[in-house]
Amino acid sequence: MNVLVDFARTGRIGPLHCGMPLTEAEDLLGPGRPHPAIRMIPDIDGYPYAWNGLELVITQRLVSGIWISLRPGATAKLPPLVLPDSESYPSAVLREDLISGLDGAGCRHDVNDRLTFGEQSSILTQPANVCAVFGTPGRDAHVPDHDRFYLSVLHKHTA
Repeated sequence: MNVLVDFARTGRIGPLHCGMPLTEAEDLLGPGRPHPAIRMIPDIDGYPYAWNGLELVITQRLVSGIWISLRPGATAKLPPLVLPDSESYPSAVLREDLISGLDGAGCRHDVNDRLTFGEQSSILTQPANVCAVFGTPGRDAHVPDHDRFYLSVLHKHTA
């Protein structure tokens, strides 16, 4: 939870931040798994490099977006730089638990109307402008309550 709250509050994951060169990120994380489009057209922009549940969107060889993707009820895998002392953890993060963590850290957040509809809700944190998207899990998800909202992605993009 601390990693998620810190990212939502600061827009950074440890030394990872938007605007840094891909080479610097790979020095910290090891080589990423590029999107197949990058393999076909190496200079293409806007596609992610992945390190399991962590994705960095790359534009002009710079990090333009950071994503932490979770699948409620599954085990999330993140690089040790992101989640020290553990490479994987259960990824059932309830909306109210993240919001409580943000409130406890003094991180302001507002409803993101653009991504709140039906079985999905979203918030934007301030001043870091990190977006959290929550949804109800599928029937096959191993979670205690299928009617509650769980975090599915936490992401930041540069303009």
